[in-house]
Amino acid sequence: MRIPLVNDRPRIAFIGQPNSGKSTLFNSISGVKAKTSNFPGTSIKLTESTIRIGSRIVEIIDLPGSYSLHPFEPAEEVTTEFLLKERVDLIINVIDSSILARGLELTLELLETGIPVIVVLNQIDEAERKGIKIDREKLEKILGVPVVSTIALYGKGVDELLQRIIEVLLLKDYKAKFDYLPSYVKDELEELQRIEFRTDGINLDRKFLLIELLEGNPRIEKEIIKLNPELEVVLKRKREEFQRKYGISPIDSIMDFRHSICMKIAEEVSELKHGKVFVLDDEIDKWVMHPFFGYIIMAFIFFLFFWLIFKVGAPLENLLLKPFENLRGIIGASLPEGVLKAIVDGIFQGLAGGFAIAFPYLFPLSFLMTLLEDIGYLARSAFLLDSFMHKIGLHGKSVPPFILGYGCNVPAILSTRIIESHRDRILTSLLIPFIPCSARITVITALTSAFLGPFYAFLIYFLSIVIIAIVGKISFILTKTPSEGFLLEIPSYKFPSLRILLLKTYFYMKSFLFFAIPILIAGSAILSLLDHYGASRVLNSAISPFMKNVLDLPERLGTTLIFGILRKELTLIMLLQALGISYSQIPSYLSPSQIMTFTVFIAFYIPCISTISTIWKEMGWKISVLSMILSTVIATILGFLTRIFFSIF
Repeated sequence: MRIPLVNDRPRIAFIGQPNSGKSTLFNSISGVKAKTSNFPGTSIKLTESTIRIGSRIVEIIDLPGSYSLHPFEPAEEVTTEFLLKERVDLIINVIDSSILARGLELTLELLETGIPVIVVLNQIDEAERKGIKIDREKLEKILGVPVVSTIALYGKGVDELLQRIIEVLLLKDYKAKFDYLPSYVKDELEELQRIEFRTDGINLDRKFLLIELLEGNPRIEKEIIKLNPELEVVLKRKREEFQRKYGISPIDSIMDFRHSICMKIAEEVSELKHGKVFVLDDEIDKWVMHPFFGYIIMAFIFFLFFWLIFKVGAPLENLLLKPFENLRGIIGASLPEGVLKAIVDGIFQGLAGGFAIAFPYLFPLSFLMTLLEDIGYLARSAFLLDSFMHKIGLHGKSVPPFILGYGCNVPAILSTRIIESHRDRILTSLLIPFIPCSARITVITALTSAFLGPFYAFLIYFLSIVIIAIVGKISFILTKTPSEGFLLEIPSYKFPSLRILLLKTYFYMKSFLFFAIPILIAGSAILSLLDHYGASRVLNSAISPFMKNVLDLPERLGTTLIFGILRKELTLIMLLQALGISYSQIPSYLSPSQIMTFTVFIAFYIPCISTISTIWKEMGWKISVLSMILSTVIATILGFLTRIFFSIF
C-alpha cells in the first residue's frame, strides 16, 4: 500500500488499550509542545504535536485508550471515528507486554485497516519482572509488521522506535502479511465482497469495512448506511443467515476466533520462567487493597498528600508574595488617586493572588496527583471506594469521575457518560461539585492549613466525603434503585520518571496559567473599580443580613462570594481586596471561627461557572439549577454549623 503524504508531513496515530503506557510514550516523544483539543462533536480530548525525526517533520496524535475498534465506550467511538474520517499514515500500536494476548486483539483489528502499523511492546520490564520473556523477532515474523520493545517511563527504546518510523515511512510498499480469519468467515466475506457500495471519504481498507459490517460495528455501519441506504436490509439479513447457519452471531464468532489466535500467538512468542515468580505488586496489594487496612492506608496517604501540599506551598508562598507586595506598594505610591490607580492595583493583586498565593499550592497538588496516578495508586483507591459507593447506593462507575473531580469538576462531569443508568448519571453529576477541585483545594490550603493547621484542611476534605455519602444514601432510599458493578483494571506499580511527572504536571497547570490567571486578574481589576465607584457597598448591603446573621462574616466579603462563581481561586484574592489587607494580615482581621466558616462555605457553595454550564449541557437546565440550589443550601447549613461549633468550643 502506498503511504499518502500530504504537504510531506505524515500523520501518525498512537493507539493502544488503557494502561498500556501509550500516553506516556507519546509524552516522552512529544515533550511540552503537545496541545490538547476536543474531537469535533465530542468532549473527548485528543493530544497532538509536531515533531522532527531526522530530517522529517511528522504530526503525532494520541487517541483515547481503546480495547477494540468495535466501540462500546465514547472514547472507543472517537478512536474508530478518527480512523474512519481522518487521514492516518501510520499507526503506533502500544501494547502492555505483561498482558500480551489481550493487547494483540486490538492489534489484529488495526492490521485489518490497511494502515501501516508498528507494534510497540511497552513495559517490557514489567513483563520480565513477572517472568515473561517475549521473542520480539518471532512476533515480528508472525504479524509481518515491525515490533519495537520500549520502557516508555524511562524513554528506553524510543530512539529505535523513531528509526523504525522513518524506515516504514520511506517504504514504497507496505503490507501486513498476517491473515487469521477461519475459512467459513472468509466465505461469508466473499459473498459480501460482491456487493457494490460507496465508501466516499472513508480511508480504511475495504476488507476491514466488510469484517466490521458483518460484525455489526454500529459506528462503521452508520457511516456506510448513510452512503448506501439500501445496504441496511442486506446486512441485517446476512447476519441473521450467519446465525442460523453456524449457531453463533458473526461478532461472537470473529471475536472468539481472534481471542484464541491471540492466545496462541502469545504462547508461541513468550517464554515463562518455571516455578513461582515473586510479584511485589501482589505482596503490596495484600495490604493496600485489604478490606480493612486498605482504608487506613488510603486515609494516611491522602492526609500525607494534603500535608505535603501545605509544607511545600507555605514557604514557596512566603518567598513569592513579598516581592509582589513591595512592587505593588512602589507602583501604588507613584500613581495619583483615581481610576488608573484602582485598575493597576487590582491587576497587581490579581497577579499576586495567582502567582504568589494560588500557584505555590497548586503546583505541589498537580505534581502529587500525577505521582499517585503514575505509581498506580489512584486506581487502587478507586477500587476501595467502589464498595463504599455501593453502600450509599451509587454506581461503581461513579468512582472514576469522583477521582477526576479532585483535579477539575468539568472533566469529571463529562466522564459520567460512561454510566449507563440515567439516574446514576444525574446523581453523580450533582455530587461531583462537592468534591474539592484543585481551585478549592488551593483556597482551603491557603486559608485553613496556613492559619489553622493541616488538620482543619483535612477535616474539610473528610466533610466532603460525608456529604456525598449522606446525599447519595438519601437518594438511594428515595429511588430504591440498585446500582450495578463495573470492571476496573488495576495497573502495575511503577517508579515514574521525574521528566514525565514534570511534563504531566505542566499539562495540568496549563489551564491555570493560561485560563484561570487572566480571569483572576480581570476579576480583581473589576472589583477594584467597583470599590472605587462605591458599587461594591451596594452589593454587600444587599446580602449583609446573610453574611452577618448566618455566617457571622464581615459585610465586605459579600462581593467575594459573588465573584467566586467565576473561579474559586478568585475568592482568595478578593478576600484580601475586600478587607484591604495583605495575605499575612488575615489572622488580624478574621478570627479562627470566621476563617473556617468562610472556607467551608466557599468549598461547598455554588460551583464555578464552567461546572454549572457543563452540568447544563450534559443534564439540562433543571439539573443545573438543582445543583446550584443544593450546593447553596448545604454550604449555608455547614457554614452556620461551623460558626456554632467554634462559638461553643
